[in-house]
Amino acid sequence: MGNVRVIKIKESVFADNDFLAQEIRTKLKEQGTLFLNVMSGPGSGKTTFLSNLINQLKDCMRIGEMDVDIETSLDAQKVSDLTGVKSLQIHNDGLCHIDADMVSRALLEYETENLDLLILENIGNLVCPAEFDTGAHKNIMLLSVPEGDDKPLKYPLMFQMCDLVLINKMDTISYFDFDYDLVKSRILKLNSEAKILPISAKTGEGMEKVIDWIFQCKKELAK
Repeated sequence: MGNVRVIKIKESVFADNDFLAQEIRTKLKEQGTLFLNVMSGPGSGKTTFLSNLINQLKDCMRIGEMDVDIETSLDAQKVSDLTGVKSLQIHNDGLCHIDADMVSRALLEYETENLDLLILENIGNLVCPAEFDTGAHKNIMLLSVPEGDDKPLKYPLMFQMCDLVLINKMDTISYFDFDYDLVKSRILKLNSEAKILPISAKTGEGMEKVIDWIFQCKKELAK
């Protein structure tokens, strides 16, 4: 074989990230802060969804919110303007994801022990964010009706690693060739444990079930 050297690497290339993510998860659990990572493709309605959600929860929970984008602080400013909660914009230097180290540094800006709920609005991308553990207790993704019901086939990892999948913009379903039952079956084939809820962040349809799910997660965190 000549001068070929073979090296066996048994440790995951994500090992350092996973270790730090678990530290974040443990620390926030000890503080009683539920950490949610919200993901989707661009234009799915994350910012509208989060603004709606926060406004319904802010009277009974202390909430912090973080936004990830390559440039601009538009989303963070919009959430802050619409809800009044503290929102932090994270610029990720052109990367397609945010990892546990970036989250850890961002958390230095928050007194997380004074929060009941911390929400990360991840960058709009159906590939990279699914590969990196952020330290969140639960992962949520939005799939909007206009994006199509084929997305679980094209981006399986995203659906495999999410605890809650929200089918957003249900108020537009009559205008698109979107089969809700089909997309639900495709998601469950990838992730039989996923909770799937139809919503409209714009009209508020289905939001009460999302809120019930969050309160259940808070109860589980306290165990």
